[in-house]
Amino acid sequence: MSKQETKPQLPDPTQVAATYAEVAQRASKLFTDHIQRQLKQGISAPSDELGVAEAFMDMMTRMMANPYKVAQSQMNLVWDYMSLWQTSMLRFAGVQMTPVAQPAKGDNRFKDETWEEHFLFDFIKQSYLIASRHIHESVSNVEGLDENARKKVNFFTRQFIDALSPSNFAVTNPLVLKETVQSHGQNLLNGFNNLLRDIEQGDGKLKVTMTDLNAFEMGKNVATTPGKVVFQNDLIQLMQFNPTTPDQFKKPLLIVPPWINKYYILDLREKNSYIKWATDQGHTVFCISWVNPDAKLAEKSFENYMFEGTLAALDAIEKQTGEKQVNAVGYCLGGTLLATTLAYMAAKKDNRIASATFFTTMLDFANPGELGVFIDEDTVAGLEKKMEQRGFLEGTEMAGTFNAMRANDLIWSFVVNNYLMGKEPFPFDLLFWNSDSTRMPYAMHSFYLRNMYLYNKLREPGGITLGGVPIDLSLVKVPVYFISTIEDHIAPWKSTYAGTGLFSGPIRFVLGGSGHIAGIVNPPSANKYGYWVNQLKTYPADAEAWLADAKQNEGSWWTDWQQWVGKLNGDDKVPARDPAKGKLKVLEDAPGSFAKFRLDAPKP
Repeated sequence: MSKQETKPQLPDPTQVAATYAEVAQRASKLFTDHIQRQLKQGISAPSDELGVAEAFMDMMTRMMANPYKVAQSQMNLVWDYMSLWQTSMLRFAGVQMTPVAQPAKGDNRFKDETWEEHFLFDFIKQSYLIASRHIHESVSNVEGLDENARKKVNFFTRQFIDALSPSNFAVTNPLVLKETVQSHGQNLLNGFNNLLRDIEQGDGKLKVTMTDLNAFEMGKNVATTPGKVVFQNDLIQLMQFNPTTPDQFKKPLLIVPPWINKYYILDLREKNSYIKWATDQGHTVFCISWVNPDAKLAEKSFENYMFEGTLAALDAIEKQTGEKQVNAVGYCLGGTLLATTLAYMAAKKDNRIASATFFTTMLDFANPGELGVFIDEDTVAGLEKKMEQRGFLEGTEMAGTFNAMRANDLIWSFVVNNYLMGKEPFPFDLLFWNSDSTRMPYAMHSFYLRNMYLYNKLREPGGITLGGVPIDLSLVKVPVYFISTIEDHIAPWKSTYAGTGLFSGPIRFVLGGSGHIAGIVNPPSANKYGYWVNQLKTYPADAEAWLADAKQNEGSWWTDWQQWVGKLNGDDKVPARDPAKGKLKVLEDAPGSFAKFRLDAPKP
């Protein structure tokens, strides 16, 4: 190969100049817009609605009250750094050494081989990991700290630690340095342009682009299962999906998804669509698609979601099919609503739901996991003031909370890719769905936060009242199937397990692998994760006791659920139900206009 062939290709000066001009123009406009907004709104000091500053002040006061422990922590840190220096020098001399600190399993920040093979970057990586561990241990082990304050300190310390990872900076990330040299800095210029674009799309706030929104179209390559919208009111569109078998179970299947996100997480594409798979098993599948509310629906309450959601769907299904009973599935918040509906119906002697399945659903909120960081009286009161002014909780605020819980995967990886590497995000259907945020009506969300998360009243007989009926979950006697996931950070499985003791009917609790999404969207064809079952008639109160005797199975819990619901359905079958030939008028094709409406639609 000639020298001319190996010479690096210099960027086109014309293209570079054009990019610089575009960046300068965008930056100038954004800066001007920001100043004008500040002047219009009145510049005020930042508030501490979550009480983070107070929690850290309390932590520091208690930490300084025990100087011996602080000194001990510092000495441990020094010893680890001395060990790192020693092993690094020996390694530099050619001696094979065991690392002092290694990334946790699944930490993708340091997966590139350069982080391990190159002496300098390995030293930087281990230095960071050592400091991270000692910082987190120091703040986590402060004695006398209130539990609520401890959760906030732990969570936001982790956010700080994650933000300072050497992978997030151009000069300490080997991949970024390599790209910068090869492109002569074009990656950083492109990245700055991407940053300005995301600020523009966020109306002055940074909204990190996770995927190419233009690569997907509802009904074309996501939410692809064919069906019809057969009912609509202020809160829901009810879809019935086209049959794929010559006959179907007599009892239809109603899916109640969460309204924190869109229903089509269960229908991303044909290969991993739970809706398509359930249809293929012979179910007549109906699914609620919730409206993305605006200020006009501010007063819609949790009670409205029951009457205009689950109960309205049951009425519509009965008109459409003539069937008096359905099997019902609730996912996350949709499961919480399904449980309250079951209790309401039990009090009313209404037996239209023959069985209930709960996907990662909390009914006892005593231990809400990391979401508890954002739930206390002051925080909820502050959030209520915002919602009262706007009429809703903004979708981006909820999405930001969930993303922060997995910041390295859902924030910083995109910062590196988009802004440091200067690349466009990869088209990914799951991230298209994840970016499709939804609002929460003021009245409903206030009730939900206070009565479920803050006061944990749902588990108490009569703790809440809906439609004049005290809600008592112990009145529910229908067969219930729980599927939870072992790595769930939104609905921790030990918290969802607590729901098994609240009903009076037969219970089957299954623990799947992976997390809140991947553990549920786990088709049998993938043969991933596995699941645990325990053949008990009476469940112990302690979740760990249940797991100790549980048997792990390979494959997907979907097949286990189908066997369970199949036995309940028996041999009763009917000819396949065409949604266009039912008693209800077809309003439009699935996925429907409610699902297609996006808050983050790209601006022209």
